[in-house]
Amino acid sequence: MARKDNPVLILTGAPGSGKTTVARLLTAQEHRAVHVESDCFFHFIKSGYVEPWKPESHGQNETIMRIVGDAAAGYAAAGYFTVIDGIISPDWFLEPLSNALRASGFQVAYAVLRPSLPIATGRAERRTSSRLSDAAVIEQLWRDFADLGSLEHHAIDNSMQTPEETTTLVAARLRLGKLDL
Repeated sequence: MARKDNPVLILTGAPGSGKTTVARLLTAQEHRAVHVESDCFFHFIKSGYVEPWKPESHGQNETIMRIVGDAAAGYAAAGYFTVIDGIISPDWFLEPLSNALRASGFQVAYAVLRPSLPIATGRAERRTSSRLSDAAVIEQLWRDFADLGSLEHHAIDNSMQTPEETTTLVAARLRLGKLDL
C-alpha cells in the first residue's frame, strides 16, 4: 500500500508546458521511479480512435484514464515513486484517473504546469514529433487549465523557470503535501 508521504503524482498541463521534461527529471532523482506517459495509452487504440479533445471522446477518455490509473497503481504497489504525465484536464480526465488510483488505495497528488499561452504554443509548435502542434488545439487545451477554481493552488507558472527549477519546485511542493488532492 502506498504511503501518504509518497503519493502517485499526476503531472499535467497543456502541450508545451514542460510536463514530460519535468517528469523525466523528477523520476531521475529517485532510486526507484516510474514515468507513466499517459499519451502512449491513447496510441494503443488502432480502430475507433477519437481525438481526446473532442466532446464525443468522453467515454474513450474515461476508459483510458482508468487503465492509466491501474498501470500506475501497479508500479506504485511495487514500491516505485510514480509520476503520471499527460494532459489530465480537471474537466475531463482527472476524476476517472484519481478515482482509479484511490480505489487501489493510493494517495494522489496533482500538479499543473502552466506557462503563458505564447510560451506553451511556441514550445509545442517547435516539436516535430507531436500530433499536438496545431495552435488552435494548443490554445483550447491551455484554456482547460487557465481557471482551475478550487484546484488553483495546484498550478505552477513555469513561464520563466528552467526545467530544473520547475522540477525543484514540484518536488518541494509534493514533499510538503501541497499538491495532494
